[in-house]
Parts: sequence; C-alpha cells; structure tokens
Amino acid sequence: MTPYRIKQHRKRTHHDSHMALVPFIDMLTMLVVFLLLHSSDAEILPNTKNIQIPESIADLKPHETVTIMVTKDELLVNGRIVGKVAEVAALPADKMIIPDLQAALKEQNDRIQRETAKEDLSEREITIMGDKGTPFSVLKRVMATATASDYGKVSLAVIQREREAGA
Repeated sequence: MTPYRIKQHRKRTHHDSHMALVPFIDMLTMLVVFLLLHSSDAEILPNTKNIQIPESIADLKPHETVTIMVTKDELLVNGRIVGKVAEVAALPADKMIIPDLQAALKEQNDRIQRETAKEDLSEREITIMGDKGTPFSVLKRVMATATASDYGKVSLAVIQREREAGA
C-alpha cells in the first residue's frame, strides 16, 4: 500500500467527526475551580428593604449569630418584631434597657444555651443591623440591652467597601 492509499483508507474509516475533549475538560476544570473559590466568600445576613447598612473596610467576615435589625420604624430580633424605633427613642434618657428587646434576647439566649451549651458569657455573640440613619441614642440603648441580656460580643453589621489604592 502506498502512503496515499493509507491516508484514503483512514479518511473512509475514521471520520473527522470526533470532538477535541481535552480543551473542553480543561475549561470545565477551570470553571469548577473558579466557582469553588468564589462561592465560599459570600456570607448571608438577613436583610430587608428598610435597612441601608453602612460601609466599612474591616476584613473580618460575619458568622451566624442572634441578629437585631433596627429599621427606620421597627426593632426586630431574628426577624420577629419586638418594638418600634419611635418608642425606643422616646424613652427617658436615664432608661437604657429596652424591656421588650431584653425579653426577646433572653428567650434567644435560653435557646442558644440549650442547643450549644455556651455557658461562657464572652462566647455569646449578637449582631446589630442598623439603618445608617438610625439615631445613635437608639443604637446605644440596643447595645446596652444586648450586654444586659448576657451577650458578651456585640457586633455592628456593615457592608465591606473596597480599599483605596495605597491605603
């Protein structure tokens, strides 16, 4: 057989219809690695349309804790309404503890103790999500109530902002 006849024979029996699988597998591998790297960065916090969270350049990521949301109108603990912001703002200056909020936090604290057995006060955490227009006096009372309800770590939720070049 001559080389020309061998080429003709291969064309007849081995059609050029095979796919190049190696580049396809390489692309799929790169896609899987990209998705694995970038999907684990997102932390989900409960949010409503009524809250505009302030921005920060902090590097620490939040984790699941009891969440107090302070909207423009309402005060919520893990999504359950416990009071109105107007009522909290109207409290006398010497009264720092919000009774309804303290009762809701004690209830959450009891649930956490049953589930995780965190006896140490410094291990109990709470996150406050406050609208950036919330008066400081209201946030101060919310934080005082949280510490009076046996929560050792109080965090304020913020949106991480990009750092400027050279910072």
